Amino acid sequence: MAGRSRLSPVGAPTRGTTNPNRLRRVDRWIASAPVTTRLLRSATDPLVIDLGYGASPVTTVELARWLRRVRPDARVLGLELDAARVAFAQPAASPPWLEFRRGGFELAGTRPVLVRAFNVLRQYAEDEVAGAWALMLDAMPPGGLLVEGTCDEIGRLSTWVLVAASGPVSLTLSMRLAGLEKPSTVAERLPKALIHRNVPGERVHAFLSALDACWATAAPHQAFGVRSRWRETVRLLVSRGWPVLGPPSRVRLGELSVPWAAVAPA
Repeated sequence: MAGRSRLSPVGAPTRGTTNPNRLRRVDRWIASAPVTTRLLRSATDPLVIDLGYGASPVTTVELARWLRRVRPDARVLGLELDAARVAFAQPAASPPWLEFRRGGFELAGTRPVLVRAFNVLRQYAEDEVAGAWALMLDAMPPGGLLVEGTCDEIGRLSTWVLVAASGPVSLTLSMRLAGLEKPSTVAERLPKALIHRNVPGERVHAFLSALDACWATAAPHQAFGVRSRWRETVRLLVSRGWPVLGPPSRVRLGELSVPWAAVAPA
């Protein structure tokens, strides 16, 4: 790994809340989505950064395990602003494959092909999001990708935006279907770029409203199980003209991806 950068870390400390398997939904997606797996497999230097991993390094360790399924020589670097958190994480390190150091949106002077930044921008103002995205992407080589999102404390509700140098690419929702009252419950975990846009007149509000309507229409399928109801919900959504991305195998996991243009702020 490249030597330590003299750049000052950029960003504000997070609360540090973390739990084992909290980020399993986005990890599973990163390790299977064609856009991310192609990137990892083709990279000359498969360096991935986990930005703002929190008070425990557990989710960074889990990310490394998922990535090894795609690229056995993938290197993961966990970055935190808090020096005490970095020190606490050191026993989990396994250089050069898994390391921890201080850093923020400047990415500690490294050049990763992929950055996972979860529950980091939630504390920022909406108008600060684009700048944070740009700062991270500017530090990456051409073709680099950012996966930025939010989830609840135990990983049952999760959303993320895939961002490239050209701008946001897609929004993904991932939910534990068992016990789900309605899909729009995930609105409380929308990424910062969208969470304040869930109001009438905005695309993301129209999307979540249509999703709830399809969920209600699909209620009879609950007799065959919640997965059956969810698959019918997504089928109905597509029939209403919403551009759903990805194969059916992703849908059955409680995932739903749409192009960013379908939900972008008006």
